[in-house]
Amino acid sequence: MSMTPRLALLMTIPPLLWAGNAVIGRLAVQAMPALWLNAARWAIALALLAPLGWRAVGTREARARIGERWPHLALLSLTGVGAYNALQYMALRTSTPLNATLISASSPVVALAIGAFFYGERPRLMQLAGAGLSLLGVALVLGRGDLTALARLHLVTGDLYMIAATLSWSVYSWLLARPPASMRGGERPPWDWAQFLWVQMLLGLGWATLAAGTADVVSPTPPVQWSPLLLLALAYIAIGPSLIAYRLWGLGVAQAGPAMAAFFINLIPLFAALLSAALLGEWPQPFHGLAFALIVGGIVVSSRRPAPARA
Repeated sequence: MSMTPRLALLMTIPPLLWAGNAVIGRLAVQAMPALWLNAARWAIALALLAPLGWRAVGTREARARIGERWPHLALLSLTGVGAYNALQYMALRTSTPLNATLISASSPVVALAIGAFFYGERPRLMQLAGAGLSLLGVALVLGRGDLTALARLHLVTGDLYMIAATLSWSVYSWLLARPPASMRGGERPPWDWAQFLWVQMLLGLGWATLAAGTADVVSPTPPVQWSPLLLLALAYIAIGPSLIAYRLWGLGVAQAGPAMAAFFINLIPLFAALLSAALLGEWPQPFHGLAFALIVGGIVVSSRRPAPARA
């Protein structure tokens, strides 16, 4: 399908909302512990989506479907709803939104490695070349623009959390792309997008609440500093990145295809840089621009198909 202005807008809004999640999350974790912020986000989103998604558990037969598939769904909700966003919010306490989103932009490279090791998907030469470029971009971010500093690198805690978050998201992506037979074809439960997302939220909220409660027992967190701004932040991250972005992205990918979508997803660091400068006063450095170019270039290279052989 050709790229129309409407489709381009459809594909641009989700990266903008996800970049906003990093910037608003950076502000929110100053007033609310990161793990409880993640739990609150999904509790609100779960309640808002309930009118469309509750039928996934509304009958005994529907609940039995979940029971039959609970190992896959539990792992899916843990790596997506439960872990990824919690780790991102933890990262944002010590890392900037721009650094976090640039590290996250390397997820296609991590997914490539997971596919090779666990799914037998041998990478092509162009994919390996693209992975090298993307990893160089991430190395620039970790070294704060000085590659020689990697030899004596001392990562901030937020960088480590974001690397773990990227790994979690890549696992989640493969679980979505390669579900077990019981979640494919005619055997898949008759869920629409809202019901499938609601099931993930429901189980993921359990993981998120368990993690936040356990963390409080191990090391009590400071009390939440409630304010109108925190309530607005919670409303934004529960509605924009969690519901609107997910739905628009699904519609856009269905029309444009995953290859075209890869170009738009890399707008997240660019939007994060602009929003960070406008709202936080954190201006990007020259190495951020170079890292962005390397990461995007790596993904463009890795997505190229070899030319067909001539007869």
